[in-house]
Amino acid sequence: MGLVELQILGTVSAFVAFVALAWWAYSPKNKKRFEEDAQLALDDEEQRTSSEEWRNKDKK
Repeated sequence: MGLVELQILGTVSAFVAFVALAWWAYSPKNKKRFEEDAQLALDDEEQRTSSEEWRNKDKK
């Protein structure tokens, strides 16, 4: 395998990773989570969530 083939493989791998990351970020199942996270900086009152609830946030 030559240098050109390795460059092609790297470029294709990076593109696939980018598409996968974009799909994950814009998937409907993550919308609620990202909207909640976006509001954290704007909340005046401290949110009190248990550490277990915080760790399992992705599973909701």
